[in-house]
Amino acid sequence: MNWTDFSHWGRKIADWTQHYHQTVGDRPVRARTEPGDVLNALPATPPEAGEGMETIFADFETVVMPGITHWQHPRFFAYFTSNAAAPSVLAEFLTSAIAPQCMLWQTSPAATEMETRMMDWLRQALDLPEEFQGVIQDSASSATLAAVLTMREKALNWQGNEQGLFSQKTLRIYCSSEVHTSVDRAIWVAGIGQQNLVRVPIKGDWRGMDPDALTAAIEADIAALGHQPAGVILCVGGTGVGATDPVDQILDIAEKYGLYTHVDAAWAGSAMICPEYRHYWPGIERADSIVFNPHKWLGVQFDCSAHFLKDPDDLLRTLAISPEYLKTHGKDSIINYSEWSVPLGRRFRALKIWFLIRTYGLEGLRQRLRNHVTWSQQLHDRLQLEPDFEIVTPPMWSLWSFRYQPDGAKDLDDLNLRLVNAINDDGRIYLTQTRVDGALVIRFQAGQFETTEADVMMAHDVITEIARTL
Repeated sequence: MNWTDFSHWGRKIADWTQHYHQTVGDRPVRARTEPGDVLNALPATPPEAGEGMETIFADFETVVMPGITHWQHPRFFAYFTSNAAAPSVLAEFLTSAIAPQCMLWQTSPAATEMETRMMDWLRQALDLPEEFQGVIQDSASSATLAAVLTMREKALNWQGNEQGLFSQKTLRIYCSSEVHTSVDRAIWVAGIGQQNLVRVPIKGDWRGMDPDALTAAIEADIAALGHQPAGVILCVGGTGVGATDPVDQILDIAEKYGLYTHVDAAWAGSAMICPEYRHYWPGIERADSIVFNPHKWLGVQFDCSAHFLKDPDDLLRTLAISPEYLKTHGKDSIINYSEWSVPLGRRFRALKIWFLIRTYGLEGLRQRLRNHVTWSQQLHDRLQLEPDFEIVTPPMWSLWSFRYQPDGAKDLDDLNLRLVNAINDDGRIYLTQTRVDGALVIRFQAGQFETTEADVMMAHDVITEIARTL
């Protein structure tokens, strides 16, 4: 293929994309292939001669598409949706077309300076203080890893990178049992070790960290020989059922003991562009590090994670390294965002934030979020009236969980697992399960960018209809 053929295929793929998004609701949400179906449909050896795009695109439709779970489906109520609003898709197309490497200011000045401005737009949207500065990471996992590495270095007086961990005190990081498993992985990669991630008990309807238990855990580590508290990871809108720590109380404790704090609001952080939801993170302005994913609820094309820092110098002191070939001489006061993240290479992610916010405006985005919360609450209220269903956890924004428990049922875990599998095999909606206090429950969350009230209300009919066939 050469560039003279590109516009023909570009138009064809654009038309295909528009049709796909307009009709994706007619497809089963989850892929219906069996393990190995796609692998076995792909030749075991690469072709020696090139093939035409007609053939390649035809195979894309017959081989790839049957094996796709449709994250842009309006009735995708599983996990947290990874959205792809139309203007953000166009921005990603342009990013792919110009294909810049944005590791340094000099390698793409527009990308660097737009990232600075877009992160400040998001800061203002969240009403964070001006002292916060931001960087776009690929995911919340990377932001959490960067935060854990910073906790490590600060606690070791910036000697960890140089000396390693073997001659140091054992570092201790604190979080609740409701945090995302990316925290565990960050602990592994940072060399701190799983056994030094201290799980603090939870309490209350929000399933947040117990402040008294946190204080007791820190005091116990201070009293233990060889242990050194290093940081606290807070959760706002956890993946399971939306667990949210009492932010102000936990930050009070962290400040008392001089611990670095990181707030993981990967999903729920988007809701904080709406002032009425900010009571879920009181005192957030005192956190050292905050992350949320615009590629989840806000509508930005994956991948795009907004990482805010009260003092970026701590992160730079942890991660920055500047060999001669990466220096930009003769330019003062520039930012090289590769020094703010673990990877050196960086994509032009800010462009899709710019396209999205300019297209919808903050108020347009707020209304979408408010709709999702309202419709999810309405569904919750309807299912609560059903005599053989139990609401297990209350709505946290647009996320809540339930359990089917008809009279006479003995193994409710097995019954609810069969129910969620039957719902997903049916194809009209897509849900996932989790565990709450050891019991298997089914979770519901509304957040797909194009979902409607009718889509959300359909979930009631599907859930109750299928449940009563089991």
